[in-house]
Amino acid sequence: MADDATLADVLDVMGKVRTAIESVIEGKRGSIDVAMVVLLAQGHLLLEDVPGVGKTMLAKALGRSIDCTVRRIQFTPDLLPSDLTGVSVYNQRTQEFEFKPGGIFANIVVGDEINRASPKTQSALLESMEEHQVSVDGSTHLLESPFMVIATQNPIEMEGTYPLPEAQRDRFMARIEMGYPTTASELDMLTTHGGADALSRLTPVTDAETVRRLIVAVRDVYVAPAVKQYLVDIVSATRSNRDLRLGASPRSSLHLLRAARAQAALSGREYVLPDDVSSLAGAVLSHRVLPSTEAQLARRPVPEIVAKVVRSVPVPDKK
Repeated sequence: MADDATLADVLDVMGKVRTAIESVIEGKRGSIDVAMVVLLAQGHLLLEDVPGVGKTMLAKALGRSIDCTVRRIQFTPDLLPSDLTGVSVYNQRTQEFEFKPGGIFANIVVGDEINRASPKTQSALLESMEEHQVSVDGSTHLLESPFMVIATQNPIEMEGTYPLPEAQRDRFMARIEMGYPTTASELDMLTTHGGADALSRLTPVTDAETVRRLIVAVRDVYVAPAVKQYLVDIVSATRSNRDLRLGASPRSSLHLLRAARAQAALSGREYVLPDDVSSLAGAVLSHRVLPSTEAQLARRPVPEIVAKVVRSVPVPDKK
């Protein structure tokens, strides 16, 4: 691929990535597309759903479809922050301290059951996710691009877990639920996964260097002032909605803008439409807001509240 990637390259390469992932995961086009959007927007993804619906499989399939470094970290209560970030070890031969990288040093980091780690270990992710670097013993170590954390957690089984604090949930660009497959997809899954491991047959269709170029190309997607205003109006509306006691942060505006650019690029457009913003608002905003007491008592799901907020904001006129 040439030094400067184009939107045609984005369509071609990410189309191959989508096909590769769909050879392993049946009937989850929407979840796969959000994962690719987050990758191109240099964000992080939170997969929150019940066991056995393919959360870890999606994360592994995305990693295997790209020829890059992938590490899986099983979060447990005894996992230490140094297991993630790395540690300085004294080398008796050279009589110097050497840095031994931890599990976070990879292009794609798959964190299984992130809510089972202690708050101290969870907080060790904050710097790396936001600044793409790790500080150990006064030294800063940069994380190679592309860098993406895909974390999974089970919202049902809460015994022995440490729920992610709002500050850390805000670091994730998007949160999605896989959901149960359709009957047809589950039948296909029995055929695909009933024998050999389909994931082991998945081969890379691109590499890290190509993905880096695609990320740069996505940054050039045009966002009109009216669309930016529409985006800000949606985020601001979450802060004044009576069903929400905590609205979306300014960081969520930046994440929604970057995600909308990636969505437009994956659609083959050089400009962002209001539909790109509204279609991603649920995935980008729902995990950052907190429902009011009244909304909780009425059992109104947060995604429904966010969707209602989005519908209440006027869509800019097409000009």
